[in-house]
Parts: sequence; structure tokens; C-alpha cells
Amino acid sequence: MGTRPNNAAPVVSLTHGDYTAMDLTTFLIAAAGSPLHMRPVATIAGEVAAASVRNGTAHWLAGSARAFGAVELLSRTANGIATTVTPVPGLMHALKGEPELRARTEAALHRLTGPRPNWAGFALDRTLIMGILNVTPDSFSDGGQFADPTRAIAHGRALVAAGADIVDVGGESTRPGAAPVSPDDEFIRIGPVIQALATSGTVISVDTRHASVMARALDAGARIVNDIAALSRPGAIEVAAKTRAPIVLMHMQGEPPTMQRAPRYDLASLDIVEFLEARIAACVSAGIAHDAIVVDPGIGFGKTKAHNLEILARVGLLHDLGTGILIGASRKSFLGGAVDARLAASLAVAIHAVEQGVQILRVHDVAETRAAIAATEALATAP
Repeated sequence: MGTRPNNAAPVVSLTHGDYTAMDLTTFLIAAAGSPLHMRPVATIAGEVAAASVRNGTAHWLAGSARAFGAVELLSRTANGIATTVTPVPGLMHALKGEPELRARTEAALHRLTGPRPNWAGFALDRTLIMGILNVTPDSFSDGGQFADPTRAIAHGRALVAAGADIVDVGGESTRPGAAPVSPDDEFIRIGPVIQALATSGTVISVDTRHASVMARALDAGARIVNDIAALSRPGAIEVAAKTRAPIVLMHMQGEPPTMQRAPRYDLASLDIVEFLEARIAACVSAGIAHDAIVVDPGIGFGKTKAHNLEILARVGLLHDLGTGILIGASRKSFLGGAVDARLAASLAVAIHAVEQGVQILRVHDVAETRAAIAATEALATAP
């Protein structure tokens, strides 16, 4: 699209440091030939959503009970990152006579709207809760509290009783500044816990970046691999492909000991989507089914407070990957205050994520999060 129609709105460009916001026509000219990413905005629910979908002014979001009536488009152009926000009907009207760009836009809309397939035995049309179980002496929130296997098993059962759909068991702290743990020591911590909980029917995800720990944990009864390194370490992608385990690919800039030393991004949300897009492609090339993948932007892993907030504000951009989304912001330091005083802020992030169509929340406070989700959904569908 190389010219501006005579009846187009005046050109509007506003630079925000990391990106330039433009009117739709200017954006389409600037982004011609560049990769296009799309974020749903103006999400709605209940009868308003259903009526808007019926009359063509909104689309269902990822097969859920929420819909969106507008999108933010983002693209890397010759002059940097450009964005625009537009109602979907207006966007499609503007693309008449632009078959190539219209085809790319329709493909992006399909990624946003398509129902997500079942993952790890769960339908992703409702919010799942993944309860955190750190079998470590040094995790930032509860280090040492569940290092004893008996206490860890009891806490895992308590998480399920409180409403957790999945229990995420980890044996290596990956908080900022944390020292690495050998794979053998990591599995010694978590192996008995996974086996005991899995035997009682609990759905277990293993939080590890080591291929040998993944394999041993899956043999012990874990069903899901949750990897902060997005299966980039030696042997990890092969284990996932061979076992066909559902996986979580997380973004992390740097390594835990040093990741908080001046992390940098062009635009954090877009950089992360592009990273995860590449990791998904690598996984699919290795024989991992796209349907087996959920993505996590890695809140707090090589990000400043400003980065975390921008990522969460644009969390819907992850829908552009066509997978389920997991958010783990519970009790993290960017929320402010002491660790044991971050419940309210954690719940605020959880509610925001639910309203943006996020399917999985990784949390410490399961009962409180479950109650917050229930209230959010009740309000969204109230007559």
C-alpha cells in the first residue's frame, strides 16, 4: 500500500520512546512488506459480547467467552516499531484492494480467534490455576518452607484442595541472583514429591530447564514440562519431542544469576513475541505438535519493572502466537512491598490477565486467586 487515499484521515504520528503510534493509513504504508503482529483490545464478555459478534463488530477471543472489537497492529518498519489501534471492521474496509496485506491480516485474526485445542487434558476455554510448589531452600517467596518432601507433598495436596488444576513442582530456584543446582540434586529434591502426588492423581508440571530432569520427572509421573529456557538447552527439545509431553515455553533474557543487570529491549512485548515465535517454530521442526505448546512471557526474568508492566499491559499480543498463554506474576518484586504483602497486587494482575483471555495463571495463593476469578467471571456475565 504505497499511497494515501484522498479521503484518508490526516496523518497522525506520536512517538512513545519505544514505538511510534500512527493513524491506520500511515501505519499500513509504513508496514507494507514487514511482519505484522496483532493484539486484541476492547475485550468484552456476556451478552454484549455475543450481540457484538452476531452483528459483526466483534470476534470471539481464542474460542473463549470473551470477544474483542478492536486490534492493535505492531510492525518493525525501516524507521522503527510502529503501532496503530483500529476497530476490526474499519481495518478490513481499509484493506479492500490490498489482497496481500488483507490475507496477512486475516491470518492474524484467525490466530486470535481460533479455539485453542485441549492441552494436557484441559480445555483452554476457562482459566486454569497452576499452583506453585518450590522444593528448594532458597526460592524468593517460600524458600525452605517445603524443602522437606513430606511437607512438600502435603502442600501439593493442599494446593489441589484449594482449587489448583495443576501443581508446578520445581527443585531449582531461578530467582534473580540464584545459584545453579546440579540436575542430580534437583531431581533428588523433586522426584519423591512428583511420584507421591502423581500417584494420587494430581496433574504435575515439572519446572526445570535440564533435559535429564525433564525425562526423569516424566518417568516419575509428571505430565507437563515447564521450561524457563524454552527448550533451548542441550537435549531438552529432544526429550519433549520423544515423550510428546505438553510444554510451557518461557522467555528469559540472560541467566538467573545475572539477568537483572540492565536488561534491554526494543519493545519488550514485541521482542518476546518474536522470540517465542522462533522457539515455537524450532519445536515444531523438531517434531513437537503446535497443540502441545503454551507460552509464558517470563515476568521478572530479565525484565525491569517498566518492562513487566508493559508486557502485562500488552499481554493479549501473545494470542498472536495461536497458543495458550501462561502468566506467572504471583508475589514478584515488581509488585512492590514485602513478599508477604503482595497478595492484593498479585490478584490485580490475575484479574487483568483473565480479562485479556489468558488461560493459565501460575500462583502461590490458589484459593484467593480462584475466588478472584470466580468474581471476575460472574461480573462479566451478569445480566
